[in-house]
Amino acid sequence: MTETAPATAAEPAPHAAPAWARDAICWQVYPLGFCGAPRHREDLTGETYGGADGENVVHRLRRLAGWLDHLVALGANVLLLNPIFDSVSHGYDTLDHRRIDPRLGDEEDFDALVAGCRERGIRLVLDGVFNHISHLHPTARRAIAAGPGTEEGDRIRWSGTSPYGFEGNEDLVEVDLSDPVIQDRIVEIMSRWLERGADGWRLDAMYAAGAEAWAPILERVRAAHPEAWILGEVIHGEYPAFAAASGADSITQYELWKAIWSSLRDGNLFELAHALGRHQGFLDQFREAGSGALPLTFVGNHDTTRIASQLEDGRDLAAATALLALLPGIPAVYAGDEFGAAAVKEEREGGDDAIRPWFPGSPDEVVAAHEAADAGDESPRSLQLLAPEAAGRILEAHQRLLSLRRRERWLVTASVAVDEATLTNTWAQIVLTPTAGGHDAGANELDTTADGEPAAADRAADATDPSGERPAPLTLVLNLGDEALPAPGAVLEAVSGADMLDAVGPAAEGTVPAHGIAVVR
Repeated sequence: MTETAPATAAEPAPHAAPAWARDAICWQVYPLGFCGAPRHREDLTGETYGGADGENVVHRLRRLAGWLDHLVALGANVLLLNPIFDSVSHGYDTLDHRRIDPRLGDEEDFDALVAGCRERGIRLVLDGVFNHISHLHPTARRAIAAGPGTEEGDRIRWSGTSPYGFEGNEDLVEVDLSDPVIQDRIVEIMSRWLERGADGWRLDAMYAAGAEAWAPILERVRAAHPEAWILGEVIHGEYPAFAAASGADSITQYELWKAIWSSLRDGNLFELAHALGRHQGFLDQFREAGSGALPLTFVGNHDTTRIASQLEDGRDLAAATALLALLPGIPAVYAGDEFGAAAVKEEREGGDDAIRPWFPGSPDEVVAAHEAADAGDESPRSLQLLAPEAAGRILEAHQRLLSLRRRERWLVTASVAVDEATLTNTWAQIVLTPTAGGHDAGANELDTTADGEPAAADRAADATDPSGERPAPLTLVLNLGDEALPAPGAVLEAVSGADMLDAVGPAAEGTVPAHGIAVVR
């Protein structure tokens, strides 16, 4: 186990986000569903769980190996996993953070996944569900048996004489992150899997305990693993302030997620313009903090209705994809969205099942998986597509736009502004401008050598323009109208939503397609 420094300071020590994260494009997978694991553990009987090592272990995690080349071909370089640890059902009711869920496999399966990622230059990020645990977790059992006001009991949170259930769920017991023993265990677990090959952590429900509770934990983890990327799940509030107070490198940008699907669905790009103004304000605050922290952008994840089902007009997937691919921040594609996966989240028990389906062994089988019937019982739902015949074209649009992002590396820290003079409900010109510093259009001010020169990675980033000058801005133009209109510049890329869905043919050269996008310079 790695030795980590004790937490003695009230504020997190100054740190720099790992340089590799500035080029991160994530592909997010919910493994229990993706790999076809049963919804509930079949071996949870009596007072113990799991039995002897190897009992009821099914090596499903290896299904991901058939998708790693797809991740790279998509244009991504980070595999962002939802829970893979021993749990009762959906993965967020953890039983043992030190053991792979036997429905997925064992540590050899994890090692094989790490090796497959390393061979392809893929970073691996795990989901840390530390805010709450299953009521069957040994820590919860001992605490409940001891009761409030005792040393064991006070390792969890209480509501009077009852354990405090996360968001009203009695089977999800919140732990007390201020407890020194709990902090030691979290530091040990995070370090254990980082040492085994993970590159970072997504911290589930980070907002619940708050930034100050996480600060001493992350300070210790970062002292031993400075290259680990820490992504915090935060729903509302001032994301940069939370990142600074907690020591997280990235925060989930839920405000922008909501504005993207809502504005496209309702044909109200003024809403999007307002959200992009907020987004730019966050970017400014992140930049002023000097740590290199960035928001994580997304149009869907394991907790939300699929973007293809959010939009009444499927052609507007073109705009959603372009916003995800090109806006500043670190983008994350939820597995299946690149094929036009469709599913609605419902507010009921089991309401997440449809958005967490099983996937076949390779991307070539996606359409066949869509046509397969649900197995029912404890099996995950089958993958559903908005338009099976269009899956390849939707994938190709993602690949083209993410390729553009990889060529224009400065987009991660670009400034974003909407041309208010041309803004209408159905037309927006979103201007993306390189900021000072290379990869800021490349560089973080902290990334310098001992001589004060830019670090090698940032010198490479500065070289995106052979002339040595800062790259020219790009304008992402959205057209939700029913007619193609002239583009306000030379078109680098264009995506017609109608062509993507129905293969009607591309729009005329030099135009912004109806229900489509163009990137101009």
